[in-house]
Amino acid sequence: MLFNSYEFVFVFLPTVLFGFHLIGKQGHHRVAIAWLVGASLFFYGWWNPAYLSLMLFSILFNYSIGISLSNTSGHKLSSKAILTIGVATNLAVLGYYKYANFFIDNLNALSDSNLILHKVILPLAISFFTFQQIAYLVDAYRGETREYSFLHYCLFVTFFPQLIAGPIVHHKEMLPQFAKDVVYKLRSKHLAIGITIFALGLFKKVVLADGVSVYATPVFDAAEAGVMLTFFEAWAGALAYTFQLYFDFSGYSDMAIGIARMFGIRLPLNFNSPYKATSIIDFWRRWHITLSRFLRDYLYIPLGGGRKGKVRRHINIMITMILGGLWHGAGWTFILWGALHSFYLMINHGWRAIFKSRNKTKIGSFIAWTITFMAVVISWVPFRAESILGANNLLKAMAGVNGISLPSSLENIFVNYGLSFPVNLITFDGIFHNGLYANNSVAVYWIFLLLLMSTFFPNIQQLMRNHKPAFETYKGEVTRWGYRWTEWKKTTSWALFTSIILTISILSLSGESEFLYFQF
Repeated sequence: MLFNSYEFVFVFLPTVLFGFHLIGKQGHHRVAIAWLVGASLFFYGWWNPAYLSLMLFSILFNYSIGISLSNTSGHKLSSKAILTIGVATNLAVLGYYKYANFFIDNLNALSDSNLILHKVILPLAISFFTFQQIAYLVDAYRGETREYSFLHYCLFVTFFPQLIAGPIVHHKEMLPQFAKDVVYKLRSKHLAIGITIFALGLFKKVVLADGVSVYATPVFDAAEAGVMLTFFEAWAGALAYTFQLYFDFSGYSDMAIGIARMFGIRLPLNFNSPYKATSIIDFWRRWHITLSRFLRDYLYIPLGGGRKGKVRRHINIMITMILGGLWHGAGWTFILWGALHSFYLMINHGWRAIFKSRNKTKIGSFIAWTITFMAVVISWVPFRAESILGANNLLKAMAGVNGISLPSSLENIFVNYGLSFPVNLITFDGIFHNGLYANNSVAVYWIFLLLLMSTFFPNIQQLMRNHKPAFETYKGEVTRWGYRWTEWKKTTSWALFTSIILTISILSLSGESEFLYFQF
């Protein structure tokens, strides 16, 4: 079931929300939690009921391992063996469903064999609930978990606002909230905040992300087909996908936070205006924040982090980012994306080591932002491309290898000034001469508008800053925006604005589309 569907907005969400609070306010808290767990399992099973058994197995297995770790906390050797079994089993299940086809395909290509594996369908959200439970097991091994009932553990894993595409939640961030009586009482403030955030997130998804997607898909499809894209076509497609992914994931993250807040629950912040970043390090403190936290705490630091010298730190960064790429998908394009970001991070750390005390100027910050943004756009090409060949075709066009085609109206101007260029470098056939877009001007306006929105507008956490809609993953990461009049208040004007945004979004639901992060 999708957040951006009629059945979710008009049936599932209100039924589950009011049912939870109706049961909870009678003092039947365990029954209310059971209601929420059952609803979350129904929400997950709506996609494919057959994979409910896999999720239930995962929950039962990891809960049992967690209990075993708690019972053997004084025996380090036994605890380590149990943890190894738990983590290895989780990774084996994830590996089979997500990477088996990739492994067989590459093995066939390398050995000229013809091994056949029936196509394995990737279970929805398996990467998210697997990582979330691995973190729980590691914390249990470290003695950082409390004893929770099986029902509470089920809620921790299945809570539907964050089940499908994150955030990746720590048990200590969510479960203690359900121990508070106030959560079970429907409060108008939580409802108003939650609906506002949900409405803005829905608008981002169905109006902005889906709206600009029509300018990304044709370009990437053409690159896969070997079409000789022009310089501007390639950049338009790459930028369109850059903003499609941004508003798609930002929209989902906001909707998850908004829905959870309707239940009186705060989730960790997972998205914090990453295209405002002035370095790649800063970007990864803003993009998919809870995944970055997981990779740092459960992979990079255990590998040694930066404690064992520069060479070892660079190796650890490379391992972490490549595995982060593979977490997103089984393909060489994702490995390339991870490798690119590891390369970016190495350069960033090296730069900071050399220029430690240099004060930032406005011009310097703008240059840093430009370099960071361009690097991110380039990295999204292999992330989106279906093959290395398709990514290479698009990147070559972005580099001007296919030449730069300008509007035909400029040719006479160049001639009048006596300017001439090699035929294969500059032509005057129009900037979008392959006819990929129905309206070229609209594509340019869309991309420019979304660039402004992603870099200059306040994000929802800033609009709601005084009401703390989400946990800050890093202290002080949500800064005040320059204009206080934009901050959310429980007023008629905000209610009217939210109603308009929600109405526009609902009217745009006719063409339902999955969130991009659902495939990961």
